[in-house]
Order: sequence, then structure tokens, then C-alpha cells
Amino acid sequence: MSKEKYLDIQSSRWMEGTGPHSDIVLTSRIRMARNLKDLPFPCLAADEHREKVLNRVDQVIESKKELFGDYILVDLSKLTPLERQLCVEKHIISPQLVKEAKNSRVLLKEDESVSIMINEEDHIRIQSLLPGLQLENVWKQAEDIDNALEEHLDYAFCDELGYLTTCPTNVGTGMRASLMMHLPGLAMTKQINRILSALYQVGMAVRGLYGEGTEVVGNILQLSNQITLGQNEREIIRNLNGVVKQLLEQEEGARQVLLNECREKLADRAGRAYGILSNARVMSSQEAMQLLSDFRLGVDLGLLGNVDRRVLNQLLVMISPSYLQNSEDKELSDYDISITRANLIREELENVI
Repeated sequence: MSKEKYLDIQSSRWMEGTGPHSDIVLTSRIRMARNLKDLPFPCLAADEHREKVLNRVDQVIESKKELFGDYILVDLSKLTPLERQLCVEKHIISPQLVKEAKNSRVLLKEDESVSIMINEEDHIRIQSLLPGLQLENVWKQAEDIDNALEEHLDYAFCDELGYLTTCPTNVGTGMRASLMMHLPGLAMTKQINRILSALYQVGMAVRGLYGEGTEVVGNILQLSNQITLGQNEREIIRNLNGVVKQLLEQEEGARQVLLNECREKLADRAGRAYGILSNARVMSSQEAMQLLSDFRLGVDLGLLGNVDRRVLNQLLVMISPSYLQNSEDKELSDYDISITRANLIREELENVI
């Protein structure tokens, strides 16, 4: 895969801004962790073991050409650190694979809606990613891949515990279902902390834009199940759908309250955000994320005219340091990154309203 492919923001299907409730739910994702029965887990594996994993997966790919015909196998060790980080920010691979590039691959569907990470924290990580609220669809997409692999690979499985994984919290189904959500209404009405506390109590994990270890910025968070043991896949999906339905109702209610009680202030806030984004010459990542959140809310509520959500979703990636440095084809200082970010945002938002 060429470097131009990684810089091509158009290639990621999740950025389309389509799908049910796409004004609030940016993406739906399923991730399945699997290991091979007779080989040490990656944290203990020698190079020869990791090579065996690669060879066995290659054999499955070769035998399943009808399924993997539009996939591309990418050797992560041949990418620069910046290119690997850009793959993380496009949600193609996990941060773990940035560190574990040696003897690691990713099998990537052309539209980037499926990525199969090989020799990550587990031998195999299957990820399915679609725009909007589509948990059932991403689950089916991931399950089809999982079933195809399991026909030829002997997974580490225990009748009592389920699928065995490197991290104990993934034992059981080995499945994490997650949604990336934009919740500015709950943040602006000061309800978000109470709701996050309630989510933790019902067994949900809340993380930032890039998952574990990242903070919530720009009112965008990832919501996922914490429990994989003692529940089957359908129960996990059903539980998460139930929680999300309530979150959607609360966020929609908060947005309506804001419209009813302070419509002009809301329009002014969104308009000011657009004004700064369209004219600033230096901008940090955190400031850009917050301003884009305010601007997105104004667009979603019809206060600023019709703007393609694809543009807003693409900017989530395009403002990242790795994208900016890749586009300039050189490493930049923090100050130069802030200048380049502001220039890019101005260009992307020119004439969008």
C-alpha cells in the first residue's frame, strides 16, 4: 500500500457521516481478540512464533480469496513511525501495533471498514468499523471474518472460560463493542459527569477518541462494554444498544433544552467557532477539537446551514500531528504543527457554508 493511500482521507468509510443517528454516533465498532492454541501469546512469543502466526494467517487468506479479494496486506515494519501513527488516528490499527511493528501485519479492506491486526496484543485482532449506530452490522461483518478464520485456525479456547486472551479482561467472548459519540449537549448542560458515573456503574467503559489511555476532548468519547466473560455476543450488543438508546434520548433532550432556552447564544457560539476556525493562523489540537465540537453542534441543529458531515469527520484526523507531518513530508516542531493545522482548517472550511 502506498503512502498516498494512508494520506487519502476519502478511503475511510467511517468518515462518511452516514448511518442511523450519525449526528451523535460517529462510529460503531466491534473488535474480537483471538489467539492460536499451540503458540505462546505475543507478549511471550519469540520471532519464530510470530512468523508462524503470520504464515498460518497467510494460508487462510490464500484459501479464502472470495472473501479477502478486496483486502490489502500491509507490513507495518515498512511504514515510518508517523505513517503507523496516522493509521491509529484513522482507526485502522491500535496504538499497540505502533510499538509492535516487527513481524506485525494488518489485513485491510479497501474501504477500511475491516482491519485484521496480526501479532498485536493477541495473535489476531479483528476490527469492524462503520459510520453511525450500526452495532448489529459491524458484529455480523466481524463474525463472518472470525468464522472464516476459525475454519482453518485452531483458536485457544476453554469450555469453561471461552476464548483465551493476553489480557484477562478480554477472556470469554474476546469481544469489545464500542461507539464513538459526540455529546456536547450533555456537556453544556452540566450533566455529563453524572452520566459518566452511571455508565461506569452499569459496566461500561468510557475512553477518549483513540481508546484506552486517551482523554475525552471535544466532547467526543468512546463507549464500550467492560465485561466479556459470562455474557455471549448477542447479550453484549443488546446491553450496549440499551445504554446507547438512553444516551441518545438524553443528548437529544439536552440539545432541545439549549435550543429552547438559549438559541441565540448557541448560534453565536457556533458562529464564533466557525469564525475562529476560518481565520486563525495558529491553533493547538485541543482548541481545534473544542471549536470543531461547537461548530458541529451548530450544524447538527440547523443553526449554520447545511455542511457535509464527512468534512467534519475528516478534520478529526487531518488536524492530528501525524497527518500534518505526513502531508508536509517532514517532521515539524510543535509551533509549526499549530501553524500547519490552522492553515489546513482554513482551506477545508472555505466556502462550506
